[in-house]
Amino acid sequence: MKRIFQVSIILISLLHFTGCIPNTSTQIQSTAIPEIFPDYTYVTVPSTIAPLNFTPQDTFYTAVIAEFSGTRGNSFRVKGRKNITIPKNKWTELLKANKGDSISVTLKILKEDKWIQHTSFPIYISEHPIDHGLVYRLIAPGYELYSRMGIYQRDLQSYKQKTILVNTLLPETCMNCHSVNRGDPDFFNLHLRGSESGTIILKDGNLEVYDTKTPETLSNCVYPYWHPSGRFIAYSVNTTRQMFPMDPGQRIEVYDTASDIVVYDTEQNHLISSKHLTTEHFETFPAFSPDGKDLYFCVADCKDMPQDYKEVRYALCRISFDSETASFGTKVDTLLHAPGIHKSVTFPRPSYDGNFLTFTLADYGTFPIWHKEADIGIIDLRTGEWRLMEGINSPHVDSYHSWSSNSRWMVFSSRRGDGLYTRLYIAFIDENGNTGKPFLLPQKDPAKYYPETLYSFNIPEFITSPVDLDMRKIAKKTARKTSMQWGGLKDNVPFNVPSGI
Repeated sequence: MKRIFQVSIILISLLHFTGCIPNTSTQIQSTAIPEIFPDYTYVTVPSTIAPLNFTPQDTFYTAVIAEFSGTRGNSFRVKGRKNITIPKNKWTELLKANKGDSISVTLKILKEDKWIQHTSFPIYISEHPIDHGLVYRLIAPGYELYSRMGIYQRDLQSYKQKTILVNTLLPETCMNCHSVNRGDPDFFNLHLRGSESGTIILKDGNLEVYDTKTPETLSNCVYPYWHPSGRFIAYSVNTTRQMFPMDPGQRIEVYDTASDIVVYDTEQNHLISSKHLTTEHFETFPAFSPDGKDLYFCVADCKDMPQDYKEVRYALCRISFDSETASFGTKVDTLLHAPGIHKSVTFPRPSYDGNFLTFTLADYGTFPIWHKEADIGIIDLRTGEWRLMEGINSPHVDSYHSWSSNSRWMVFSSRRGDGLYTRLYIAFIDENGNTGKPFLLPQKDPAKYYPETLYSFNIPEFITSPVDLDMRKIAKKTARKTSMQWGGLKDNVPFNVPSGI
């Protein structure tokens, strides 16, 4: 009896809701594509992405209807008062049926007892899969103190976010500089700064916390990048400072007064480097090539800091690396001499198929996330040609970026929403390096989530499966860290000065 009563109440509620929405037969046709938030019009998405819920950016409407229909079949309708909340099962079936093709979305808005039907727009469904999820940091705005922050992971098939590590467990600790090996969460790296400093390395299920500062290096190891073998991790060691410029349009500037590059050998427990990577120049942001035979990095001429911080501009360079002998090559090649065009290149990220390398390009400096002009560029490693990725860049900051394991998707952070907070966007990249229109990371209620959250997303990385870390085990191990040892400079030939810097 109780069950019958509950069902009756639900049916009455549904009838009340639908009954209050006038018949859609009386409507006005609009030739305009609807403005919605997030803007999911004409985007390319994977077939496993969570439902793209959205809200019309119109005013004074009282109801909304969205009709979804696939080119290859399947269709359904969603009604709402203000938002379009898509049923997951229907969405999953629709995308699966139309994989490699597209779906059409038709939006109808009720205003002043009249339905306005907007021109339909497509959503393209890629045949290329995307990885399981993402790892990223969420951080509240702040400069001097380590405010609440944490490292989180997100399942891309749902809206489910899980905590990996938060600094409430390790008070007064900054955490970032996390990295996975081609999306494999069994090879995970995370650096902690502050009272409980240390570098977390998870390799094949073995967890250790290291003290990475040695008498021979400038600082603890940051900006990690895994060698594809999993044996080596490239880092930069930096003497980093921050300042608050007098320019009202510039909130903060972060810069280095010195920086070098080192490589950690996980089997020998020692750091190695090269004369080419520890020069009087500023070397930073290392990244191994997908075959492990080269190390990309950024290098700039040394300047008087902080007074000349706007004169620091980084070039993109490459040096060979022999994983068998754990040694570096004969010379440094310059791939992009950005200072020659009065620009600075940072955050190099090669695609895992070896065809492309993406980077952030700004007017100057080493820390572009506060530079409004920062854009993402791409080099075709087969031809050496480079260009800005116009399909994904915006008038605001576009910076941190990572490739999916199959080199067909890119996730990046951008301030294009409000100019203040970095959000995550995902874009499809085809075999020629062309991009689809990027889409904002889906949320269950994006119109509520994004305006109300006070956290920025940064350092996004794809993961092929969930990260499994024991926070309490980490907290215990920080009290008895393993010390890294200095292994020396490993050059195959006598030192020669890098060309083209």
